[in-house]
Amino acid sequence: MYPSNSRQNGFRDLSRSPNGLPVFSSSIHEKKLRHAKASSWTISIYLPIPGFRNRHFHVIVPNLSLFHRFTLSHFSRRRGTLVLLFTCLSIVFTIFAIAQRFRAREKQWAAPLFPGEPPTLVFGREDLQKIWRWEIQSGHYPSSRASTPESDRHDSPPFNPALSPRKVAKIPSRFRPPGAAVGETIGHGPKRVYLDVQARPPDVAYPPRPVPGSVADLDIIMDLCDFPSKYVRDCLEVLRIGGGLDNGARVRRGNVDDWRYIYLEDGQVNNQMEPVASPGGFDPIIRPSVSIDPNVGLVKKPRTEWELPLRLPPPLEHHPYHTLPSTCDPENPRLFHMFWTGPFTDKPYLALLSFMFTQNIRLHLHEDEPDAHACRPQFWLWINPGPAAAIPNPNALHDMFEQLKSNPWASPFLHPRFKDVIKFKMWNTTEQLDGVPEIKDEWRVLKDTLFNSGGHIISVHHDDSTSSKSVTASVNPGGANAKSNEDEMVNRLGSKSADSYDRLSVILSDMARFVLCHRFGGVYLDADTIFLRDWEELWGWKGAFAYRWSRLEKYNTAVLRMNKGSALGSFLFRTALKNGLDFHPMTVSKYTKDAYLEGLLLRLPDALFDSAWLNTEYYQRDRPPQPYFTEFADFFDTPLQNSAAPQALGFEGFFRGAYSYHFHNFWWKPFDPVRNFPDLGPNFADGERIARLNNDIAYNTTHTTQETLRKVTEDKRDLDWATVLKRTFEAYIRGERPNMYGEWLQW
Repeated sequence: MYPSNSRQNGFRDLSRSPNGLPVFSSSIHEKKLRHAKASSWTISIYLPIPGFRNRHFHVIVPNLSLFHRFTLSHFSRRRGTLVLLFTCLSIVFTIFAIAQRFRAREKQWAAPLFPGEPPTLVFGREDLQKIWRWEIQSGHYPSSRASTPESDRHDSPPFNPALSPRKVAKIPSRFRPPGAAVGETIGHGPKRVYLDVQARPPDVAYPPRPVPGSVADLDIIMDLCDFPSKYVRDCLEVLRIGGGLDNGARVRRGNVDDWRYIYLEDGQVNNQMEPVASPGGFDPIIRPSVSIDPNVGLVKKPRTEWELPLRLPPPLEHHPYHTLPSTCDPENPRLFHMFWTGPFTDKPYLALLSFMFTQNIRLHLHEDEPDAHACRPQFWLWINPGPAAAIPNPNALHDMFEQLKSNPWASPFLHPRFKDVIKFKMWNTTEQLDGVPEIKDEWRVLKDTLFNSGGHIISVHHDDSTSSKSVTASVNPGGANAKSNEDEMVNRLGSKSADSYDRLSVILSDMARFVLCHRFGGVYLDADTIFLRDWEELWGWKGAFAYRWSRLEKYNTAVLRMNKGSALGSFLFRTALKNGLDFHPMTVSKYTKDAYLEGLLLRLPDALFDSAWLNTEYYQRDRPPQPYFTEFADFFDTPLQNSAAPQALGFEGFFRGAYSYHFHNFWWKPFDPVRNFPDLGPNFADGERIARLNNDIAYNTTHTTQETLRKVTEDKRDLDWATVLKRTFEAYIRGERPNMYGEWLQW
């Protein structure tokens, strides 16, 4: 055999190949290698270039042999090898990390088996098809932009009674897998007549009420408002002009017909249409044309069996507003739900005042007038009587109303004038969960882990050895111990500060909103929400919706609309049951995405309900809306350089066009620090007196007497937005001004 070419140091002579022949193509190459420093951390490799003789590509690579000797001299043989291996892996990881950070948008790494969190899907293809069909045929799918993919060649696309025949519903790309064929629903609903809503001279001081039975075309709103292509500022202008809220101050001189987003249904639903076969058919999930497994293409939750076939009632019958026998649609109740735990404060107080100031509850008419009792929205405030983990006592309902009567913030809403539009309800977790047929027989298995938020579980155990009210909670170790039993997480009654946040009540409210909307129908609102306009046209849209989590394509359920007993609700509760009853908005987003049902729960732009959110996260600050908040605290403490706006512009200058405003917690911040009491006039003087006395005791002062507060010099010089809104709503109750539509409260 050929002799070995080795040097005295044990390393092979790189000038010769194993057969003894020289490996250099030129003397220059040989000279460079032989005169290279033995201690160099890099070595040169010369690769031949095809097609060019005597030409080589110079590559510099790390000198692994030197690295190896270095590690052996500083570490033991085993440790040195591990150090070298770790160094190599670190270099590879760094290269991949840099490439991932600066890669082109169209170049993606291969997706892992379970990207992010594991799948949540528990329903098969046939059930998902059934859910889609039920919702469409019930009129809960009036959209022309988000239909369903197709591939089942044996079915026909469903008829859509809420869609005009002239429009064809096609799914946008974000709701279907890549390469999916596009299906459609066949519209056979009444014709849509889009309205030019604006105040007519001479009555231009206030905007007109929305036309009864009108519907907001949320497809148009999505096109004109959805982030990131549209600005919140521009969206609010569209909402103002299309909704007639500019009331005579219209300065746009061009044609704004494309901004008309409110329509009336004209005509009947055509129930005589014959089924039309479709070459593509209807299938909510793409699958191969030839497949043995009917659920191919779906990724099931690990270690979970497919749900049994879903049993749904017959689809509802869609009735246009003008065909209803009465002004109220029994299948579409106009209910606003809100959940509250702890002592009644100025937060639900202002939410109720804003409801009365904006919604068409007809308090401007005397009770004996015929139209006074026409269909009116109702506000159901659900009170959790104790800590979120407590078991209510048998006298809880009586005790709740006694506390409401003695609470100056709550007692005004018990006035007989408001009894038909504001109702206080007691929340009982056991009773409510037993009222959901999809989970009533199984939820008790999870009663000790009921407080589940995004997979973070706070275990609550009921101690049977003591009284029925004894509850203990185990949380993750490591947190500081509470100073008193009252401030422990399990015993908190509301959030008193950022450090004593009532997390259990927040988690419970995540579940409560879905329970209430599924059982009773309507819209759920978080208690840190303020109404800014009439919701008439949103009631007309029969589909379910929430809104966008700021810049993310996720849901925020601070506003949640769902239909009573819907197929979508059945899907959500059965899916949540198999995923630990987790109703965190991010988790709900995954439920619908895994099942390709995002189109049934429309994700509206946050400009409609949360106009400041993008600005607080450093987005769209080049063209912000009015007012401009860089953080949510600006609502309570308006920056000095912007502090002239609240008094100068008033309610009309606060995110004009949005349906509501979400101020994101701050339960401990008073709306009006100087007049931190219900200032509603002589009809509620007793409650005001009690609240002032409580303030004097709390602050150990007597400066809040009525005589002192009559002096304007005692007031804050620059009023904040929160203060201006509170005082505006209170002035309406006192009879000093009309509501936003020019209607005066009649007692």
